[in-house]
Amino acid sequence: MNFNKFRMDLIAIFRFFIIFTLILIVNTKRKSKSVTTLLEAKWERTPLVLEVAEYLAEENHQYFWDYVDSISEINPSLSTIENDKSRYNVLLQHAETLLTPLQLSILKFSLSLHIYSPKVQMFNQMAVERNLPDCECVAELGGNLSCNLEEVLSFINNPPENYKTPELYKVDNHYPGSANISLAVILYGELGTACFSKFHQLLKENAMERKIDYILRHNIKSKSDKRLRLSGYGVELQMKSTEYKSQDDSEVKDNQASEETSQEEEDIEIEGFDFAKLKKLFPDLRKKLDKFKQHLEDSSNELAALKVWQFQELSLQAAERIMNAPKEESLKVFTNIAQNFPMQAKNLVQTIVSPDLKREMKINSDIFASTLNLQPADTALFINGMFYDIDVVDIYGILDVLRQELRTMEGLHSLGLSNKIMKSLLHLDFSESGSSSDFAIDIRDSSINWLNDIEKDSKYRYWSSSLMELLRPTFPGMIRQIRRNLFNLVLIVDPADTSVNQLFKLLESFVVHVSPIRVGVVFNVNDDKSVTGLQDAGVAMLCAYNYVQQNKGALTAFSFLRGLLKDSDGKKVAIEDIKRELKNQYSDDPNDILGEDSDYDFGRQLSKDFIERTGLSVLPQALLNGIPLPQQKVNIDDFEEAVIQEIMHQTAFLQKAVYKGKLSEGQEVINFLMDQPNVMPRLNERVLNRDKSFYLDMSGKAISTTNLDGLLKLNNQDMTATAVENIKYFTSAKKGRKYHSISYWVVGDLDCSKFRQLLLDALQHMKLESDVRVSFIPNVNGNKKNLFNKVVLALLESLPAENSLSIVLSLLKDKNAIENLEKGDHMNIPSEIWHKIDAQELNLKMLRVYSQRVLNLKEGERAVVANGRVLGPLDDDESFTGEDFSLLERFTSATYLDKINKVIQAADDEEDTITSDTILKIESLLVAKSSSKSRFDISYSSDEHSVLKIPAQHPDRVAFDLVAVVDPVSRGAQKLGPILQVLSDILNCNIKVFLNSVEKNSDMPVKSFYRFVLESEIQFSEDGGQLAGPMARFNNMPVSPLLTQNYHVPENWLVEVVRSVYDLDNIRLENAESNVHSEYELEYLLLEGHCFEQTTGSPPRGLQITLGTESNPVIVDTIVMANLGYFQLKANPGAWLLRLRQGRSAEIYDIVSHDNTDSPQNSTDIKVLISSLRSHIVKLRVQKKPDKYNVDLLSDDDDNAGIWNSITSSFSGKEEDKEEKLNIFSVASGHLYERFLRIMMLSVLKNTNTPVKFWFLKNYLSPQIKDFLPYMAKEYGFEYELVQYKWPRWLIQQTEKQRIIWGYKILFLDVLFPLDVKKIIFVDADQVVRTDLKELRDLDLGGAPYGYTPFCDSRKEMDGFRFWKQGYWRNHLQGRKYHISALYVVDLKRFRRIAAGDRLRGQYQALSQDPNSLSNLDQDLPNNMIHQVAIKSLPQEWLWCETWCDDASKAKAKTIDLCNNPLTKEAKLSAAIRILPEWKGYDEEVRELQKKIDSGLFDDDSVESHDQSAIHQDTTDIHSEL
Repeated sequence: MNFNKFRMDLIAIFRFFIIFTLILIVNTKRKSKSVTTLLEAKWERTPLVLEVAEYLAEENHQYFWDYVDSISEINPSLSTIENDKSRYNVLLQHAETLLTPLQLSILKFSLSLHIYSPKVQMFNQMAVERNLPDCECVAELGGNLSCNLEEVLSFINNPPENYKTPELYKVDNHYPGSANISLAVILYGELGTACFSKFHQLLKENAMERKIDYILRHNIKSKSDKRLRLSGYGVELQMKSTEYKSQDDSEVKDNQASEETSQEEEDIEIEGFDFAKLKKLFPDLRKKLDKFKQHLEDSSNELAALKVWQFQELSLQAAERIMNAPKEESLKVFTNIAQNFPMQAKNLVQTIVSPDLKREMKINSDIFASTLNLQPADTALFINGMFYDIDVVDIYGILDVLRQELRTMEGLHSLGLSNKIMKSLLHLDFSESGSSSDFAIDIRDSSINWLNDIEKDSKYRYWSSSLMELLRPTFPGMIRQIRRNLFNLVLIVDPADTSVNQLFKLLESFVVHVSPIRVGVVFNVNDDKSVTGLQDAGVAMLCAYNYVQQNKGALTAFSFLRGLLKDSDGKKVAIEDIKRELKNQYSDDPNDILGEDSDYDFGRQLSKDFIERTGLSVLPQALLNGIPLPQQKVNIDDFEEAVIQEIMHQTAFLQKAVYKGKLSEGQEVINFLMDQPNVMPRLNERVLNRDKSFYLDMSGKAISTTNLDGLLKLNNQDMTATAVENIKYFTSAKKGRKYHSISYWVVGDLDCSKFRQLLLDALQHMKLESDVRVSFIPNVNGNKKNLFNKVVLALLESLPAENSLSIVLSLLKDKNAIENLEKGDHMNIPSEIWHKIDAQELNLKMLRVYSQRVLNLKEGERAVVANGRVLGPLDDDESFTGEDFSLLERFTSATYLDKINKVIQAADDEEDTITSDTILKIESLLVAKSSSKSRFDISYSSDEHSVLKIPAQHPDRVAFDLVAVVDPVSRGAQKLGPILQVLSDILNCNIKVFLNSVEKNSDMPVKSFYRFVLESEIQFSEDGGQLAGPMARFNNMPVSPLLTQNYHVPENWLVEVVRSVYDLDNIRLENAESNVHSEYELEYLLLEGHCFEQTTGSPPRGLQITLGTESNPVIVDTIVMANLGYFQLKANPGAWLLRLRQGRSAEIYDIVSHDNTDSPQNSTDIKVLISSLRSHIVKLRVQKKPDKYNVDLLSDDDDNAGIWNSITSSFSGKEEDKEEKLNIFSVASGHLYERFLRIMMLSVLKNTNTPVKFWFLKNYLSPQIKDFLPYMAKEYGFEYELVQYKWPRWLIQQTEKQRIIWGYKILFLDVLFPLDVKKIIFVDADQVVRTDLKELRDLDLGGAPYGYTPFCDSRKEMDGFRFWKQGYWRNHLQGRKYHISALYVVDLKRFRRIAAGDRLRGQYQALSQDPNSLSNLDQDLPNNMIHQVAIKSLPQEWLWCETWCDDASKAKAKTIDLCNNPLTKEAKLSAAIRILPEWKGYDEEVRELQKKIDSGLFDDDSVESHDQSAIHQDTTDIHSEL
């Protein structure tokens, strides 16, 4: 009854609203219009089951196969479930068994973004390229393809002798444990089909028997009929200036299909009313609700003009409005204000801002500026303290970070750690501290032969010995001359190796030229005492050095060696040469000096010991104050720079020490340096180089298993977790903390003497360090008795740790222990242990399997695992001593443990819950966390009045910290709002949004509407069908402003509009008959890269790189820039071949190395896999072929190549090859300018008999003109090509569409066109040509790379607008003319040869950092660079413009441009008709052509064949070679 009464009351209330609405809208006839747009991929929807599988593969390799097994067992198969929602739910139910609730939530979000669709499509493309037979499941076996299970089984059991290994990639999914088996079988199939289940079961069984390497690649046989709808991008409707009319007056024609599409809309919430929900509750009131909704829309969607003073506090007023909103609605209000600000502004001006908000915001803003360098205009997002610039990062990057963080956080949470301590642990930075470059060896060693002593040698006597000199200012890069041994350089070399001659010369010059560096050498020579200097050149050099040193001094002795090295012809100094030089320069018999009983044969063993302690195996090596310099820098080219850099680095440390009083005048500097905590008695590359080790993944679950089969079924993570739970340790008496910070697992076979010594060293080290515990893991041959191994395992398992330790130590020290044990000698081992030895067989097998499968060791190999860090396998001749364990402990403590322990000790209430296993897992989890970004603690004054605070829904669970600092009315806020809304839906997170408003606005802070297309989960219809996907919807929009639509997509996406009736550059809704709808396509995913020459390190300008497949090697190509060696190639998901283009590029260069590619092992081809919507950046190194070293890539003449040729050819009479074709380049955006473009083209064609090829920038062309061009090309017989280039991410971006287009006109001329285009003429779209442009092409540019027409100065009434005649431009031009960019001719060969494009981009990068510079980018930039890149001034008649040129000069005009007139503001259409008598005729001719097209008079087939001929390449990707 109560519910019915409530329902009746609600209906009465709504009937009141409806009556009220009807009264208000009696005279209302307007219909609200909207703008909608969507983006689709080029490929079809991919099955969600495959996207889930690939998500799981990235989470955990084993999850992928568990999921494949699980889905394959569904009966009937998944593919028989027809309802999309039901199938989706089944997928999630199966994934739920593998993931935590938070991971499942992120999986749903990932599916809505379709982040793994490109990877599925990539595998699908591989299958297409492989030409598979027409069946659902295909197995590839040694190059053969089979659809028959019996054939597959027969092949596995009887593989052919000529078996061919297929190409395998890192992204391939190998069945666990099968990856290293030589017989590979690839299954191409679709998970969830009946066929797949059968093939999978067979291949899985054979993989488990270790017969085959089973690889699964997706192959979708029944493709969806719908394209993949994308999200994760932004759409902006920017309000345009209407100062100059830029709309076309042509009638827009729509068809029924587009009308239906444009009407695709939904009921949304307006002014708090959720109309979709209301219509469900009251279906009988649907029409009246529509009228009420219409009234609300009409009353709120028009813009109001604001006074200048009303702008001032808009940002603060927006913040006040947001803070006054209910907490649960605050993010929605924040997003609504930011995304619809032009409409919201009129309501905000009435808001009164509280003084508390202003005060708090001002203090916080000052703190952000000083601590985070954030200004109010900046937008920052901090995820668990990691900073992300919201303008740069995309949602795919954010999702990646969230997943990586979640793995670490859930791992830490599973250890029982609270969110508070977890936050502190996550903020620890392990990225730099403890790197191998920070550790040093003690150089107070008698093996070092010092050549000088700054503190004692007389040549340094005039220098001050005061350490305070370090604090005296000096020029950058200068080394202070102080009479102290502050910088001690030691070179470790083979003295007989002639390749070190130049290094010796450099060391000698340091001493001779009195550099403030103490220099020493250590000679690496044969330490066998039976070998004398008469038999070994190295020993001879050492003896000679010792002899001369005792007679003449160290420097003379060193010079003597250098002379021998200099005069030697071979790789090694000859002993006869040494004897001869000794005889020539000294009286003693060389045989006595070098022979068996020589008094000078000393220092060999000392040197050998020192070198061994350094752990440096490759020579020569250098140490500065004991710190090893990078070995690759120890060559004559880089050595001096490396030394200076390290000295500068250490100078800062010494200055700090002197300033803080840690280093005083009375101290020996060398002792101070060598007593630092980073100085070790021994160095070991195995310990210090983190790249030579890996960390165990401890994120698995421990499983209780008592048999080997159960263990074998576990994945690596679960196996490690099980091992951690069950392993027993040796320990010694504990001091201090209750837990051990360091856990060593010593892995190997105790039957091996080297391993016994390794374990002995570990245990003896443990006795000295109470914070260490040690365990033994046997890695043995299972066919042996392994008695010693079993005894130690039994002792470890059965006795208290201290008792077992003493027995094992005595066993390890006894050389006859194995022999005695096998004889039955109990050797002080308790009798109860002997009864348990046989029971260790299972334990032995399990640990052996673990060693070989998880630690990647072969049987018998040795390794050390320190807190989950695997060091090994150790080489057969490699020793790892007690000193190495000390080094490992100090390294681990300094790098990780000291920081971890500090955090734990700070949390007093949680310290009791910490165990040794906890520390072991914490280090592994934290070090494995991928992000090395710095983390910030956000400092602020208070957060009561200007901070949105949304607490986590579940404080006791894993919770992210999301902190944003943002001006609520800024471009950043428009994107940030919807991202935070979605993240708050999918994550358990604490959100804090610090509103950081601009104090005073002088203008409207945001002049655009914005939508960020994002959903937290895939949406389904009521009947269970999957909806098409999200789109950007601008509902309830004002109808009068002029808007332009811009897409904001990730950096590597190339998108284009493929469907739109209306002019998206000039949207005025009051002129639109219906909703304005557009559809875009993700045309390409960009492959970017950087290319450099191997020897010089400079970019190979003009080098051409191609991308293709095996069947079609050249699909796209590009040219390398000099700026950063940058290049970009257009691709789509699939496997691609990257090569140098055949022709000059491949003739002159070879690719010698490549990074971030996906080439299979043993493949000579460079393969790149495009498998993600995120950026893919490769790095190439190329080298000139030996016979092409002096050939210039951009020169025609190999015999006269290079810079001289580029200079002389400009003045010589040498004729260029004649170009028959006229190449015309133009850009247009919007229907009006495309109308002008057609007329410009017609005027060019009517005035020349030369063949013409037009080049258009594809990025901004509408679908209408792209459809029109093939017909026009057929009608008038010209060629055209659409060129495309994505603005590089490293080049400062422009935000306004017009400025972006201006940038494209000038910044990329060297890379837009193929090398065989010698000259190109740019003609503005709104120009009409009256002469043959062949004349301009053939004009001599006098050595300049391009020619422009100067601005006219004959129309005197415009003098006040000629900005170039005053101020900056007058001074800069120095009498030269300022040129207009409406028409110019470019000599592309000259342009590239002098690197004009690279210079222009460099200057643009510098100037565009100031937003007020380059007002007219396309002409300001070349005019600004006129002194560096010369401009040929074309005769004035080449461009006439009524705005600047007088009427008298019009008769001679060769082209007429419709320049904007700042005086009259005349619309371009009316100006065209008035100024150009021929314009109307051209326009009518184009209209007639359009009518013919519309009426179907053209034969579509002939147009299509013309369109795909050599005349037009729609993709513009394949260019011909010069």
